[in-house]
Amino acid sequence: MWKKLLLLLSGLMLVVALWPPVGSLYALTGEDALLAQLRGVVHWLNTAVRPQPHLAPEIIPDHTNVSPFGVNTFLNEEAEIEKRAVSLQMAGQAGFRFIRQEFVWEDIEIHGKGDFEDRRHEPFRSAWEKYDNIVDLAEAYDIEIIARLSNPPNWSRELPVEVTGSLAPPDDYDDFGDFAAAVAERYNGRIRYYQIWNEPNGNAEWGLHQPVSPEEYTELLCTAYNRIKEVNAGAVVLAGALTPTVAINDANMNDLIFLERMYAAGAGGCFDVMSAQGYGLWSGALDRRLKPNVINYPHNLYLRDVMVRHGDADKPIWISEMGWNVVPEQIEARFGRVTPEQQARFAVEAYERAQAEWPWVGVINYWFLKRKDDSEQDQSFYYFRLMDSDFTPQPVYTALAKALPQQTDISPQSDWIYEWMRLRPYLFLFSAPILFFALLRWLTPHESDE
Repeated sequence: MWKKLLLLLSGLMLVVALWPPVGSLYALTGEDALLAQLRGVVHWLNTAVRPQPHLAPEIIPDHTNVSPFGVNTFLNEEAEIEKRAVSLQMAGQAGFRFIRQEFVWEDIEIHGKGDFEDRRHEPFRSAWEKYDNIVDLAEAYDIEIIARLSNPPNWSRELPVEVTGSLAPPDDYDDFGDFAAAVAERYNGRIRYYQIWNEPNGNAEWGLHQPVSPEEYTELLCTAYNRIKEVNAGAVVLAGALTPTVAINDANMNDLIFLERMYAAGAGGCFDVMSAQGYGLWSGALDRRLKPNVINYPHNLYLRDVMVRHGDADKPIWISEMGWNVVPEQIEARFGRVTPEQQARFAVEAYERAQAEWPWVGVINYWFLKRKDDSEQDQSFYYFRLMDSDFTPQPVYTALAKALPQQTDISPQSDWIYEWMRLRPYLFLFSAPILFFALLRWLTPHESDE
């Protein structure tokens, strides 16, 4: 009798372990095509019974009680003040309350250390002028700025830019600290959020001919963090967003390994908010397949896992860049390829999912609002845009402008679902062997059968 009860219990536990947490193949895999959905189910079953990330969903971090709606802008590249104003006006009309805007070091401290005059064209003018205008306009449209600090000037490196690349860090990190302090001082009380660098673990954003280094980036991060806090103790410092990659070489390092080494180097005391990228690539925002070497929208859960294990559960993740690419067929699909309809639907679902399921996530910045002109239409990254350079909205902009105002009161996911997800692998580990050996025993010939 007890054997039957054990088999019944094991069968029930296996069903609970493998039961999908949603009601449709689309909501499980983020795939539209049936064949892709079926492949996705197999993949999901494989990942669902693996150890799950530690998320500590019961801890609500600081800096999550903000509007989640942000968008990346390139206002510094717009020569006309009127176009900057229209950009922010349309961002606000769509429901965005944050912009992630680069304050370009090489565009502010141009000719030498401590020199904030722009003498590249006559008449000479303050290099701050353009950025002052961006801050003024953001305030006028009630939009907060996440100031991304990066892109060193050539004078900050001894080697020529042809050798280092234009994004390599300065030779002396104190020079960057001085720049960060100068920005924080000029906009004290007007800009609260500062992000230190972008993708220091790859994509040539740590230079062309030097290995990416979590330890060196941590030193740069801590230098800027301390200098900003000296100016404004209430400032919020974001670590640079790590590019999600499975590579481990001189040019690119897996983001989870990079973050682990950042913590080992002491980075835990040098940021208030961790940053992640939220690209869906080839699958939609609802994709629930979860594996460290799979890059999809929920990849940030693994960064959260690293943070929780290092005692940083009370810090949030902000997503620096989120989006799907509608690149035409004749251009290489470096960042995935979806239809305009899918791009619009996935973007709306991305905001909805994060608000419902990820209480540790704060602002999610769509990548991106627009470019200054159409000269980059031959490059795949151009097709993430919300609108064309002439402000013609893409379907994704229209969908977000309709949906975001309605997303102010999304019900959070029930707590028991997080616990179920955590226990799922253990239920499988207990039940599957028992049922497997029971099957073997049933298939084994017995003497009475001969």
